[in-house]
Amino acid sequence: MSIIPFSLNTSSNYWKRIMQAFLKGTATQSIKPQKDKAAGTSGEKKVKAVPWVEKYRPKCIDDVAFQEEVVAVLKKSLEGADLPNLLFYGPPGTGKTSTILAAARELYGPELYRQRVLELNASDERGIQVVREKVKNFAQLTVAGKRTDGKPCPPFKIIILDEADSMTNAAQAALRRTMEKESRTTRFCLICNYVSRIIEPLTSRCSKFRFKPLDDKIQEERLLEICEKEKLKYSKEAIAALVKVSEGDLRKAITFLQSAARLNGDNEITESMVIEIAGVVPTKIIDNLLQICYNSTFDKLEIAIKNMIDEGYAATQIIGQLHDAIIEESLNDRQKSAVVAKMAEVDKCLADGADEYLQMMSLCSVIMQQAAQSS
Repeated sequence: MSIIPFSLNTSSNYWKRIMQAFLKGTATQSIKPQKDKAAGTSGEKKVKAVPWVEKYRPKCIDDVAFQEEVVAVLKKSLEGADLPNLLFYGPPGTGKTSTILAAARELYGPELYRQRVLELNASDERGIQVVREKVKNFAQLTVAGKRTDGKPCPPFKIIILDEADSMTNAAQAALRRTMEKESRTTRFCLICNYVSRIIEPLTSRCSKFRFKPLDDKIQEERLLEICEKEKLKYSKEAIAALVKVSEGDLRKAITFLQSAARLNGDNEITESMVIEIAGVVPTKIIDNLLQICYNSTFDKLEIAIKNMIDEGYAATQIIGQLHDAIIEESLNDRQKSAVVAKMAEVDKCLADGADEYLQMMSLCSVIMQQAAQSS
């Protein structure tokens, strides 16, 4: 058993420095409140740092991009027409939540918004008990109050259930009766990514609207608008890269843009920086992995995959990029279908928490087998 040498002098000096730092910290803490009081009035007026996703969220219906059908229906309700129960579904980052929140603010104004709108999302507990108590109690409240600006106010409340596809079937079933019973005073807006996870009795009670992935041109316009307002330096390639990696998800694109701006300071935002922040695997690494599957040995494949996992690249990201690359390869249709079927299986296993290394080995082994058949 080895004995670690211990020096009493170095140890005492170490603890002395810690005590000095601690005492210095407490001394500055005792002085700080007085400074804060003196500078309180000027400091309070400073604008709080807000994520750009919230800062540039649409404030009114006209700001909502690329969703013409929904905007048309909501505009009519703003003009006085009745509003049906709504079901918004589509990919993330396409404006589902922003649209209904903007409509609610225009309908009720800032004074009545909190009284008339109840918003629940996946972070809240939304089992059958919440539907029976919180949702039902809010729906039963009578509508009161008028807008101070004199604009007409609809005689109903709005309950927004964001990410409704994560609600249990029992909770969805309990919601059916509430939607019918309180139809005079309450409108429901269900928001989800997968409409197939909403039970049929609920979907039949709602007007369904599909939110399309945002067009590249519209995403680019929004990103350029934010760059101008934030006075950012950027290259055209960087904006194109943001649009590409976000895949129609404007929220993701704005988040990546803010991350790049914070990381880069006053320097120009470049394409390589966007790719690094987004966690995209470089094309050379993907091409090298495929070449190993086609022409090399199993041992080299094992080393390549281990290196990729150790580099911190997400297996789901690698699969997505491998899929795009495989489609362009010279394999025949039967081989491509076998590889893609294996990709679907591996993706499901990863979603269930399987080991990334083993799943990637399993997928690349199939690619290696299919490539061997064609040679």
